[in-house]
Amino acid sequence: MPAAALTSKRVSKTVPKPVLIDLPYVPLEKKALPAGRPREWYINHNRRLKAMRLAIALLDSGVYLPNQAKNSTIRRMAEDVGIHPPSDVTCHMVRALMRYSR
Repeated sequence: MPAAALTSKRVSKTVPKPVLIDLPYVPLEKKALPAGRPREWYINHNRRLKAMRLAIALLDSGVYLPNQAKNSTIRRMAEDVGIHPPSDVTCHMVRALMRYSR
């Protein structure tokens, strides 16, 4: 047996413990959006946020390709997650996010 196998390695006490990822999801505290922008900006901003949440939920559930994410699949996922049903434009945006994240 090699001598290296018989020696024990010292572990530094400064190494932080790993963070558990499976902790319950806690949303961040909401901040007010900046004032003075056109209404269309706020609509698009909220649509992008919803599309990102849905894309993440679909990826977590095993839908990895945009062609697997039909409008009905995306709307069913929104219902499961507790989000209002997305419009056709938002469904298109979800597929676009899935396509360009590859």
